Amino acid sequence: MARRVTKGVIELEWVCPNCDSRNRGSKKTCENCGAPQPENVKFQRPSEEKVITDDKVVAAAKAGADIHCGFCGARNPVTATTCSQCGGDLKEGKARQAGQVLQAALIQPKTVLCRNCGTENPSSERACSKCGSPLPRAEVPQPAAPVQAVAAPSAAVPSAVAVKKKPNWLLWGGIGAALLICCAAFVLLFAVPSRSVQGTVTDVQWKTSVPVQEMQTVHYTNESGSPPSDAYNVSCHTESREVCEEKVVDTGTGYGEVVEECHDVSEQYCDYTVDEWKTIQTYDLNGDDLFPVYADPQLLGEQRLGDASDDFTVQFNTPEGSKNYSADSVGEFQQFQVGSAWTLKLNAMGGVLDVVP
Repeated sequence: MARRVTKGVIELEWVCPNCDSRNRGSKKTCENCGAPQPENVKFQRPSEEKVITDDKVVAAAKAGADIHCGFCGARNPVTATTCSQCGGDLKEGKARQAGQVLQAALIQPKTVLCRNCGTENPSSERACSKCGSPLPRAEVPQPAAPVQAVAAPSAAVPSAVAVKKKPNWLLWGGIGAALLICCAAFVLLFAVPSRSVQGTVTDVQWKTSVPVQEMQTVHYTNESGSPPSDAYNVSCHTESREVCEEKVVDTGTGYGEVVEECHDVSEQYCDYTVDEWKTIQTYDLNGDDLFPVYADPQLLGEQRLGDASDDFTVQFNTPEGSKNYSADSVGEFQQFQVGSAWTLKLNAMGGVLDVVP
């Protein structure tokens, strides 16, 4: 069952398009230049958030989105019927957008420089202490960390979603170039022939393995998901857990509602039995000639042969010492008569990549 709990509200902020100053969400006109907040200017979360749990503030924030007067554009609370600025009928007005989940701001540095006079100010300030010019919201490219809780009228809001950052193309370009260099170096060292040497076959060895399998009863316990179709003695149960997510929702009033949304996630776990082929014994043979042999074990009851495996190794004497080569098939392996001469193609590390007559 879904559960939604209101934990309080936080005051948002908006940026005046006229002078670029930041304003508290409750302010309907710019604190720097006095211009009214336009209808299309959105609220955003501040870098420093405090949850307000005062009942009156929460009730006002949840009363409904503010209305912009249809005559003068002034912003009015939803409870008003006439515009506070021009007296116009707010039935002709337009309510602000509401209900959007707001992304968390990135952490700001402790101080920010005024773009007008160069004075260093605390980043929490909206206007320069020396010249009064609006201060930018200087975000640093790192994820926002949870803000510590503050008691009512305030408590903390953890940072939720990091704001999308402008990609550092120089950094990513450097990483990409480094990866390409590493890949090229790997190919040159291990996959590309760098030289050829002459070699003479001095020894051949083979090893074969044949597994014997038997149908066995296998019990599985507390496996997630649905059991196989051929399972029997099936016993399943469902386990539920609660998953919660905290969000800040724009109420259209200059405040964001801090809500915790929780829902139950259920998953099925089962105990069951299946009959499976299991390897009970492996028969290995080996030799030092060109005629590999595979074991032919006697099968009893409900037994079967599994997939055979093999390994064919050829040893060469070269000017660079002894080199080993693994043949891919019996047919290739049987070409390497002891004493025959071959050309070995080596990689930069001295490994044998290919052998040609």
